[in-house]
Amino acid sequence: MKVVLLAGGFGTRISEESQYKPKPMLEIGEMPILWHIMKSYSHYGFNEFIVCAGYKQHYIKEWFADYFLHTSDITFDFTQENKMIVHNRTCEPWKVTVVDTGLNTMTGGRIKRIEPYIKNETFMMTYGDGVCDVNILDLLKFHKTHHKIATLTAVQLEQSKGILNIGSDNAVQSFREKSARDSAPINAGFMVLEPEIFKYIDGDDCIFERKPLEELAKEKQLMSYMHKGFWQCMDTKREKDELEKLWKSGNAPWKVWED
Repeated sequence: MKVVLLAGGFGTRISEESQYKPKPMLEIGEMPILWHIMKSYSHYGFNEFIVCAGYKQHYIKEWFADYFLHTSDITFDFTQENKMIVHNRTCEPWKVTVVDTGLNTMTGGRIKRIEPYIKNETFMMTYGDGVCDVNILDLLKFHKTHHKIATLTAVQLEQSKGILNIGSDNAVQSFREKSARDSAPINAGFMVLEPEIFKYIDGDDCIFERKPLEELAKEKQLMSYMHKGFWQCMDTKREKDELEKLWKSGNAPWKVWED
């Protein structure tokens, strides 16, 4: 089963670094967050990826073209006509197709553009800027039980702001910290989609999270797989730093694979 990764946006909310490379290529532990996501899927046996690229798409293509240079020791022998020797070549069991889905294409449009690579197959899809410890096999099993077009992974995040109970005289009557119970579940990505999804997408200007998902919900064709574990997107520099700290601690929750 193929895994589609949305990796074409501008990453404007983390522009301190995304001005130089696509946001999915920003590094956590010296490897792009896109690599972390792919390693998670690969752990569960899903090794065929379609990367929907756009902004600075050449960066993604070049990174995969030189993958072994990033992960292996190299000897450059200039005494033998610039011979290059790769030591301990690291090889992932991956097949990666990087598709230029356009610079200004919206999320739905990017998915629509890779339809020729999917054809009539069920496929997985997620965003290239969020890591999660969801069990992909359990997610897929759940999807197969309900026979609907789409399943998304839902998470309920604990909020950090305090809750105020304010009376009519503007006096604070009580205060408590927010918890996960105070927030509605959100779409964390990590979706399973049937090929019928392409019929809900009009073109490049289609935002997947609006019309397609809204119509699916109205038709009762959208299901949620509730995940109570770890999920974190990387929209801001602060969130990137938090993920980096978790990785360096040796206890990154999304690292389900073995070295």
